[in-house]
Amino acid sequence: MTIDLDWKNLDFSYRKLPYRYISHYKDGAWDAGKLTEDATLHISEASPSLHYGQQGFEGLKAYRTKEGNVQLFRPDQNAARLQKTAERLRMVSVPIEMFLDAVKQVVKANIDYVPPYGTGATLYLRPLLIGVGGIMGVQPANEYIFTVFAMPVGSYFKGGLKPSNFIVSHDFDRAAPCGTGQAKVGGNYAASLMPGYKAHAAGYSDVVYLDPATHTKIEEAGAANFFGITKNDEFVTPLSPSILPSITKYSLLQLAEERLGLKAIEGDVFIDQLDKFVEAGACGTAAVITPIGAIDNGADHHVFYSETEVGPVTRRLYDELTGIQFGVIDAPKGWIYTV
Repeated sequence: MTIDLDWKNLDFSYRKLPYRYISHYKDGAWDAGKLTEDATLHISEASPSLHYGQQGFEGLKAYRTKEGNVQLFRPDQNAARLQKTAERLRMVSVPIEMFLDAVKQVVKANIDYVPPYGTGATLYLRPLLIGVGGIMGVQPANEYIFTVFAMPVGSYFKGGLKPSNFIVSHDFDRAAPCGTGQAKVGGNYAASLMPGYKAHAAGYSDVVYLDPATHTKIEEAGAANFFGITKNDEFVTPLSPSILPSITKYSLLQLAEERLGLKAIEGDVFIDQLDKFVEAGACGTAAVITPIGAIDNGADHHVFYSETEVGPVTRRLYDELTGIQFGVIDAPKGWIYTV
């Protein structure tokens, strides 16, 4: 089947594909789950996911290799993270094997929509776990829906591997201390919509959030994690109990040390010490690696390597990561799952 899409110029937006997976949890057990062509969820108006935000989600991608095969990048880590999100929100967990099977079913059913190798596009997958059923008090749901849908996408940030400028948020926090910052829940993203809107209106690609307790350290961006490259060949990412544990970030920590020979550090990144970094970037499943050209922090407009050119270490990290994802470079053991 030939799909008529401009693969090289896809944006990051929703496209309804033929099939998605859905499973219901009721009476203490998940059903067998199935593929469906129905893209509409049918839930009670009293579902806790609607009133109290009892829902979590994931994001991962399927990649077409040069040989035409299709593979997934560390989907077991997404499955494990969704379980941690479910635990934090008192939801029923999705078994890891069930998660992996659902993702593979959706990719296989929509295989013609996995973009061709060399276009830079991928098939983005969105697993979603929501509490449903008639619940009015503030309490966990007794029924749940787990669904996975997909769409072909291009770059999350416009321009692909080109530097973007970010702005520090001083008026808004991404998450509260001891809150749900480490869980991938919709409420965290809802809270980022206003600062994100203001940043985009001012001409910036995204917001840089500081730690909610002291407002002195970088935590992460609105749609990705932060990293910096120091003059001493160190790859540094923030460490905080309210940061989402990015699978891309932890993959880069390992690759930076094992493949590029950098010293990998997860620790404090103080906003007033940006001059220690010669390069900086944002990373995540959707963002992949986006070079940060500059960060505006009030009166301080700090430029890293360049506002127009990609730094050499950032490019090497990007090439290594995407090379593994698209099957050009051998991956560490257990990272790649063939569909």
